[in-house]
Amino acid sequence: MADKKEAVTYKNSGVDINANDEMVDLIGDNVRRTHGPRVMHMHNAFAGLFRLDYDEKLFKKNYKNPVLIACTDGVGTKVKIAAMMKKYDTVGIDLVAMSVNDMIVQGAEPLFFLDYVAVNHLEPGQVNEFVKGVADGCVLADCALLGGETAEMPDVYRQGDFDLAGFAVGVAEKHKLVDGMHVEAGDLVIGLASSGIHSNGYSLVRDICFTREGLKVEDHIEELGQSLGEALLEPTRIYVKAIVALLQKYKVKKVVKAMAHITGGGLVGNIPRVIGDELDVELDASKWEVPAIFDYLQKLGPVETDEMYRVFNMGIGYVLIVSASFANSIMEHLTKSGEKPFLIGEVKAGTGKVTIK
Repeated sequence: MADKKEAVTYKNSGVDINANDEMVDLIGDNVRRTHGPRVMHMHNAFAGLFRLDYDEKLFKKNYKNPVLIACTDGVGTKVKIAAMMKKYDTVGIDLVAMSVNDMIVQGAEPLFFLDYVAVNHLEPGQVNEFVKGVADGCVLADCALLGGETAEMPDVYRQGDFDLAGFAVGVAEKHKLVDGMHVEAGDLVIGLASSGIHSNGYSLVRDICFTREGLKVEDHIEELGQSLGEALLEPTRIYVKAIVALLQKYKVKKVVKAMAHITGGGLVGNIPRVIGDELDVELDASKWEVPAIFDYLQKLGPVETDEMYRVFNMGIGYVLIVSASFANSIMEHLTKSGEKPFLIGEVKAGTGKVTIK
C-alpha cells in the first residue's frame, strides 16, 4: 500500500498568512496618522470609506460642482536601488509623489491614496518600512492613506525583488480646472526645484553606474558628498501643499494657466503637452541650478546633453505657466510655501515645441 502523502499547506507553497496578519498589525499606526475627519472608520471593512462632503461646521469644505481626478503610477526600477540598499521607506514617498504631483497639474486637491506592494516573500518589517514612507508621503500631500494590498508571489518575483504601484483620487471644482487652454505668447514659465532624479530614468542610471562602471551603492562619491545609494534614493519632492495653496489664493482670476509635472521625457517632453500646437516655450538653462547628481551621471556615462534633458528633470521637477503680470507675486508666494522657484522661460508663437539654450 502506498505511503500516505503529507498534507500540503499554503505556507509550503510560499505564502505565509500569519506573516500577513503580523504585517497588518504593524502598519496600523502609520495608516491612521494620515486620516482626517473625512475618513470613515468601519470595523473589518473590505474597502476604505471617504466622505467627499461633510457637515461638521469646524471642518466644512463642500463642493458645488466637483470633478474627481484619479492617477496611478509606480516608481520604476528605482525599486532595484532600494532593494540593493535594503532601505524601503523613501520609495514609499516616491510612490505617493508620482501620482499626487500628476493630479495637481489639473488643479486637484488630493483626497486619498492606495498602495500595492508585490514581493517574493512577505517580511512584515520590510512592508511596514515601506508603508511608513507611503504615510510620510501622504502627510506631505495632505491626503489619507485609505488602504492597500500586499501580494506574496514567490513564483513571479525573485528573492529580494519587489514592485510597487499606487493609486490616488483627488477633486477639483469644475470651473477651477487647469487645462492650458488660455496659454498665450508672452506668458512666463516658472520652474520649481527638484530634489534630484526623482523617479524617472533609473534604467539609464543603473546601466551607467552598475553595469558599465561596476560601482556599488555603498561607494562614497566625493562630488556628491554621500554614498551613491543615498544620492540615488533621494525621494521625489511633493509639490502639493504649495500648489494647492497658490490656486486657493487666486479664487477668481486664472493667473496659473498651465502646469506640468516633469517626469519621463524631461522638460522637452512634458511641457508640450500643455501648451498647444501653435506655441513654443523657450527655456534658459542658466536660470536654475542643476543638482550635482546630473553632472556626475553625465560625465560618468558619458551622456550627451540633449539625452540628459530628454530623460531627466535636470533640476526642475514642476513647471507653471503664468500671466506675466502675476509672475513676481506667484514666485513670492511659492517661496513662502517652502519651494525654490526660478523664472526659467517664456511662451512664444511656434509649433508646439520646447527649446533650451
